[in-house]
Amino acid sequence: MTDSTGQDSATRTLSDSDFAVGTEDRYFEDYAAGAVYEYGYVSVTEVEIVAFAERFDPQPIHTDARFAASGPFGGLIASGWHTASLAMRLVVDHYVSRVASLASPGVDELRWPSPVRPGDSLRLRTTILETRRSRSKPDRGLIRTRAELLTIGLSVGSLTTGPVL
Repeated sequence: MTDSTGQDSATRTLSDSDFAVGTEDRYFEDYAAGAVYEYGYVSVTEVEIVAFAERFDPQPIHTDARFAASGPFGGLIASGWHTASLAMRLVVDHYVSRVASLASPGVDELRWPSPVRPGDSLRLRTTILETRRSRSKPDRGLIRTRAELLTIGLSVGSLTTGPVL
């Protein structure tokens, strides 16, 4: 069931292990290179796909079910930007520190290898690629993360962030 933000009201940790502390108590030292965590689930409806696309990416494969049915994907699909937004919501809810995160200078890579379709149930997998202290501000740490949005058996989106401060 989704709430007023279009997200499932109770996403949760899916991996066997999780951080020792919640996002409200998480600091640089809690992020270990090589750690993998999974969170989910979030689902997306046709209404949500169309509403997002009408506002931000009004291509007919995202806004017009009849047109999309005859297109290369055989039906309506979510905008890649919508997919990235769903992943970001899970990242913020479960991964990013609420007390120590300052910002990110950007994303190194963003891909949409498979489409997200109405009714898909998605989960997030984060992999900590690297952690290091800032050279210019040693009181801060930098964390590089790969975040993948997954549905049953498929990667539907992935992004590798530049360092997060």
